Formats: sequence, C-alpha cells, structure tokens
Amino acid sequence: MSTTPRRPLSSVAAVLLSLLAAVLFAAVPTASARTEAVPTATLTEITAFGTNPSSLQMYLYVPDNVTAHPAVVVAVHYCTGSGPAMYNGTEWARLADTYGFVVIYPSVTRSSKCFDVSSPQALKRGGGSDPVGIKSMIDWTVNTYSADTGRIYATGISSGAMMTNVLLGDYPDVFAAGAAFSGVPFGCFATTDGSEWNSACSGGTVTHTPQQWGDLVRAAYPGYTGTRPRMQVWHGTEDDVLRYPNFGEEIKQWTNVLGVSQTPAVTDTPVSGWTRTRYGATGDRAPVEAISLQGVGHNLYTTGMAARALTFFGLDSSGPAPQPQPGACKVTATTNAWSTGLTASLTITNTGTTGINGWQLAFTLPTGQTITNGWGATYSPSSGAVTGTNATYNGTIAPNASVSIGYQANHGGNSAAPGAFTLNGKACTTS
Repeated sequence: MSTTPRRPLSSVAAVLLSLLAAVLFAAVPTASARTEAVPTATLTEITAFGTNPSSLQMYLYVPDNVTAHPAVVVAVHYCTGSGPAMYNGTEWARLADTYGFVVIYPSVTRSSKCFDVSSPQALKRGGGSDPVGIKSMIDWTVNTYSADTGRIYATGISSGAMMTNVLLGDYPDVFAAGAAFSGVPFGCFATTDGSEWNSACSGGTVTHTPQQWGDLVRAAYPGYTGTRPRMQVWHGTEDDVLRYPNFGEEIKQWTNVLGVSQTPAVTDTPVSGWTRTRYGATGDRAPVEAISLQGVGHNLYTTGMAARALTFFGLDSSGPAPQPQPGACKVTATTNAWSTGLTASLTITNTGTTGINGWQLAFTLPTGQTITNGWGATYSPSSGAVTGTNATYNGTIAPNASVSIGYQANHGGNSAAPGAFTLNGKACTTS
C-alpha cells in the first residue's frame, strides 16, 4: 500500500491563490487585449466564431490603424476560390489600411468551392446554410471590435456576387449596402434537388417582373418592414458564365425592393466602355447603381473597382485618412414625447462653404428607444448606432442651407434626443 505525502496547508493555500488569480485575469481581458484579438496587418484565420452549419472558414484582416467602432466589409470569393485568394487578388485589405475598416473573408470548404446560393436553406433568414455562418462571422467581429452595426457591407465576385445578393435578402437589417460583380438576382439560382447549379439562371433565361423579383427577396425575411440595403451591380455584356440578362433582372429586383423607379435618375460613362445608371438618386450613394461593361466577359473584376464600390458604400471618407475639420455642419434636434413613444425632429444645416451631394447622418439613440418609422431619410438599424441616409429629393444641401428630417420611436422612459451627430463622417455642432 502506497501513500502520498501531504503538503503543508500554507503551500496548498499559495497554489490555490495562484490558480484563482490566473482564472480572474483570464476571465477579464484588458481593453488592449480585446482590441488586439488578432494580429494586425496580416490575414488571420478565426476558428470557433459561432454557429457554422456548412463548415465555412473565416479569415479576418484588421489594419494597424483600425478605427474605433470600425466599419466591416465582407468580401466573398468566386467559385474555386478561397478567402486567402480573395485577400490576395483584390485591394480590400489595402483600402482597409487607408480607411481603417475591417475585412471578413469567408471561405468555402465544400469540394466545389462555390457558395450555397441555391438551396431553400440558403434563401431564408436563419435557414441553416452559408449565410448563417457568414452572419456568425459578422457577429464575432462586431462583438470583438465594437464594430459599427450601421456600417456593415457585402461584396463579392461571381459566386460571391450571388452570395452578396443572398446576404442582402436574408439579412436586410444587418447590411447597409452591397456590391455584386458578375452575379445574379436573389433566388435566381434556386434549386430543390440538391444541385448547386441552375442552368436556366446562368443562361439568362429566368425572367420575372420587378414585383415578383422583389417578392422573392421579401419572402426571405417575412414581416420585415425596416430599411433595406442599397445595391451596386456590375456585369460584362459578353459574360458567358452568368449571362448578361441577369444584370437587367438584378436591376428590376433591387429597384423594386428599394421602392424606386426603374427609370434611371442619371446615366453616365465614368470609364470608356462603361455605362453607369443610378436609380432613385443621382449621387454616389444612390439606392441602386448599375455598371455595364461593353465587350467584357465574366472575369470583369480589375484593380480600381473596389475603390468605386467603397465610394458607393460611403467608406472612402470615414476612416483615418485626412478628414475635413469638424464644424461644417450643425444639427438641431428636438423631441415630442408621450407615455411610450416620441417623435424627433432633426434639422441638418450645411455650415461649410461647399455643397453636400448625398449625405448620411450618424447618431446613437438613447437606451430603450427604437425607431418605428421615419421621414426625409431611411434609418438603419432601428436602435443603437443609427445611420440616416438622404431621400431622393433632399440629397443636396447648399452652403448655409438646411434639410429637415425626423422619425417616430418607442421608448422605455428615456425620451431624450440623440446628443451627438456626424454627417458623412464629420462631427456636427448641436443645438
């Protein structure tokens, strides 16, 4: 029979205290540890990021100069691609270095290396396929970096462009805008036999009315009445993989979803061979923007296009790049409250010396307030950090001119107006 010598009580106590201290320090990470969750300026794979029914991989790029409450761009790869390939083959990381946002690169593990944009599960909010895993990646990033939930964007090429359409349909309350390069409309690739490929859609023979296309998007999240994300679509006229008619069907779908006319508000040629049409507004952040590339095939993506998508998103003036000085705008905010609700009136004044063409007003609602409807702007999300985007008729504010907007909200006892505002990334004075 063997025996184990007993340790003195003082020694045991010292060990227990050391273990307790280690647990306490591990359980409460410091702020610096939180903001340095991954190494900066390098692509890092994140594991155990949340619900991931289709075993996607998550890669993250965080720039050295990541901003407080950064924007998030989800960059989705093409068939046969990967997150690292999207990182290496596009300039999103370089743009993140300039403007301070974070980039998520989802990566498929199934053999085709194509995203699921066809199954009933993929075309339904919370349905249990790739979109759910991507939403988990976003949640992880928002929680880890206190990211701005009003500035989350999706972009992709080919299969990734199709997924961009799907993400904006499944999660309209998550995304502010998307940019799809060589894609198809939401629901166009739908199949029920387990196939990942829909030849009728890829061949450009699936056509619907704008209302029918819009209804497919709305069916992904039944009952949703909030703000819908803006959409930018790109397509080459000689695309032989996802035929060019899909471009027109995307335009029909998203103009219907966003409630704007199918007649362009403006048409121009930003580059020789390109035709750009904007719907619902004429500025860089119109509700729908479409770029057709004459004589270009499926592999249309080239350097410089991401920067144009960034302008559409509104992120090219919101990071650590040189910014206009505060004081170019003033916001007057008042509220009129009753027992559980309120109306808020906001007057935006351009106090600068140059006109504003297209604007986004950012502010944080007091705790317990939720916007139920609004006027003069579209608001997203409905609580917390909110961004109001101009309507089609009031996007231009001349020097010393003002625009009045407002919203109705529920409240839980605090009926105060927001205390601070930024206009296109610039801090405004308040009164």
